Amino acid sequence: MNISSAVVTGAAGGIGRALAARLRSTGARVVLADIEEAALAGAAAELGADAVRTDVSDAAQMEALAAAVPDADLVCLNAGIVGRDLGVPWEVSPEDWDRVFAVNVGGVVNGLRAFVPRLLAAERPAHILITASLAGLVTFPAGGAYAASKHAVIALAEQAALALAGTPIGVTVLCPALVRTGMSAEGEEPAAIAEQALSAVRAGTFAVVPDGWATAITRRAQWLATGTQPEVPAPASGD
Repeated sequence: MNISSAVVTGAAGGIGRALAARLRSTGARVVLADIEEAALAGAAAELGADAVRTDVSDAAQMEALAAAVPDADLVCLNAGIVGRDLGVPWEVSPEDWDRVFAVNVGGVVNGLRAFVPRLLAAERPAHILITASLAGLVTFPAGGAYAASKHAVIALAEQAALALAGTPIGVTVLCPALVRTGMSAEGEEPAAIAEQALSAVRAGTFAVVPDGWATAITRRAQWLATGTQPEVPAPASGD
């Protein structure tokens, strides 16, 4: 698909900024959204893009963002946070559960609510790119509220794809492993992840999964289907 106008949440850094940079390099108009005002302004100035300060956990602010980009043909619901507590579920504070779910899950819900009706009313091809995580496809013992929130994001992406089947609106869910961003000092470069994501959008691919993890994802489905006790997942060569 041809992308002429896009909006990216969580665009002040990391994957979001990389997505915006790649889109700008193709000539697309891009509107950046983020809650971090100074970083957002810096990214907008560097990329020659418009910016709208947005708290994705606030439904009214997401409605305002959607209204500001009425011609968007790519909506990147990318904003997310890790949270402070990354242990097992009972070690995570109530405040962390609330905040992580408000941003990671609420941000996607608010984005779908704000943008999908507008995209459908436009009656033209468009696409929604949702950033989830490998942590939403396989389950590790820890990971705090972040891991559980990303499992919910996967479900939201599947629901959206199923509900929008037969319409001009496509859905892609991005599920990276570690990425070198403010969330992690290790991992792949955001630019490489952005390129994979946008290639999947153009190809109409639903899920972007990191190399080496297909077997672990399949085994998880088998455990759930058969009642087998789960094991800690690991990558496999040849996937």
